This record gives sequence, C-alpha cells and structure tokens, in this order.
Amino acid sequence: MKKHRLTHGQEKPHECPDCSKKFSDLSNMKRHRLIHTGEKPHRCPDCGKTFTQAGDMKTHRLIHTGEEPFRCPDCGRTFTQLGNMKSHRLIHTGEKPHICPECGKGFAQQGNLKNHRLIHTGEKPHQCPDCGKRFSELGHMKTHRYIHTGEKPHECPDCGKRFTRPINMKKHRVVHTGEFPWRDDS
Repeated sequence: MKKHRLTHGQEKPHECPDCSKKFSDLSNMKRHRLIHTGEKPHRCPDCGKTFTQAGDMKTHRLIHTGEEPFRCPDCGRTFTQLGNMKSHRLIHTGEKPHICPECGKGFAQQGNLKNHRLIHTGEKPHQCPDCGKRFSELGHMKTHRYIHTGEKPHECPDCGKRFTRPINMKKHRVVHTGEFPWRDDS
C-alpha cells in the first residue's frame, strides 16, 4: 500500500545523485540515471543495437520483423511507431508547422526541417568511418556502411531473403502477398 501511495506523488524519497530530480519509486530513479551514465543495458538480439529502455528496444525490433502495426487512416501506409504515423498524417492535412528561419520553407516534421537546414550550411556532419564519405543525414551514412560490412539486417519473414533497407524488404514482400503494404485500396 505504501508503494502505491508513493505513485500519487505524495512522497518522493529517491533522489538522483546526478541532477537531484526526485522519484517516488527506486526503480524509476534507477531507470532515469541511465540518462546520466549513458548505459544502454537492453541489446537487440537481431543487430546488437543497444537501448536504455526495454520498450525502445522492443519497438526497434519491429524493423527486423517488418511488422508495422500503426496504419494511416488516410492512405493506408503503415508504421512501426505511433508517433511516426501521427507525424506522417500532417502530409494529408497540409499542415507545415516547422518553418525554416533562413528561407521560410515549411515542413510537416521537425526532422525534415533539421535536415533541410543543412542545405543552407552545406554541412555533412556524419562521416563513414570506413571510407570517409560524408553525409548530411545519419541514417544515410548508416545505410551506406552496409556496403562495407555486407550486413543486411532486414529479413523477409516469408522466405528469409535479407535486405539492407526496410523499404526494399517491404517491396520484395509483394512477391509473396500480391499486395502493396503501403496502399489501402478499400
């Protein structure tokens, strides 16, 4: 009962020694401390990527299975994460709340604005450690590295064929299902 009362915020006896933030539950404080230590105890068994939160690792694993449980009601496109689907829906509304201060161009998603701003600076902050090629986007550099490693982390659940990019695996799956998973013809 005492532990239950603590969840209602009456008492927060557990203080983070790094930033003094207080928590009602010791396990929540320990989980919070991972922010400061940089520790990522949850490792994806498929690719080895590590995460601070078990839930983040579980969501990440969907990229390996190809499962995308969140469907856009407007176009049928599917996503591994609810937040990504909600961001995507701005495309349909035409809303572009993120404005570039340099040129005034609007973007539906904050990440797209951030990438766009590199056009103005010419910055390519992500360098391939294998060959030195530079990229404006981290994801492009990571995908590029598959050339060097030969890694193909996305496996077709139907036949086992492997792909470097999830979109290529999705396109391939059409040979098994006969359906385009990003379209909704209903």
